[in-house]
Amino acid sequence: MREGIHPEYTQTEIRCACGNVIATGSTKKDIYVEICSKCHPFYTGKQKLVDTGGRVEKFRKKFNLQ
Repeated sequence: MREGIHPEYTQTEIRCACGNVIATGSTKKDIYVEICSKCHPFYTGKQKLVDTGGRVEKFRKKFNLQ
């Protein structure tokens, strides 16, 4: 690797709008995000399944799922 062309890699904190702080390494000093794994609906289990025209029921019936 050549000297002097690579950005400095340091310890930094990722801060979410919900207040969660994650310590990690990055070339950026501070990182702010709007949504993280602590507040994202997919990871918290609060995601709603949108059924348009009975597609989910049709899929479940087709493959014998409950």
